Amino acid sequence: MVFDQLVQLLDGHGARYRVLEHPAEGKSEEVARIRGTAPGQGAKAMLCRTKNGSAGENWVLAVLPGDQKLDFRKLAAALGLPKMTLASAEEATQQTGCVIGAIPPFSLAPQITLVVDPGLVARFGEIAFNAGRLDRSMVLNSEDYVRIAQPAQHAICTEAV
Repeated sequence: MVFDQLVQLLDGHGARYRVLEHPAEGKSEEVARIRGTAPGQGAKAMLCRTKNGSAGENWVLAVLPGDQKLDFRKLAAALGLPKMTLASAEEATQQTGCVIGAIPPFSLAPQITLVVDPGLVARFGEIAFNAGRLDRSMVLNSEDYVRIAQPAQHAICTEAV
């Protein structure tokens, strides 16, 4: 189970975190209210893909603040890849072992590149995310997240209008 993998990973690295059990909820704003966190603290993890010609398929887990939107062009440019698209629900489950909405902001599979918008960890001392399940969240120290996950950090959010 992904939740158990996360607990083992975080405990093994001495991370500062807490687990919250709550009703399953799909909307970022509602989950933030239930958790008692700001919507921007939520680590929205979106599995994306691209076909890279003869090099094959590239999987990227894009992680951004829950109150922001992903800019697919910025993500592709940051990685030097052609156009990125959102993976289907079936692909997301197959690649991550989680349903959409429960994907944590960690790449637990070697074929998935992890990219995080730096605004996620810069704005708050803690990030919050569903931990492999829609009814269980973790609130994790932001510094511990970066130290353990070791993500590439690129500005991947759309510009504010």
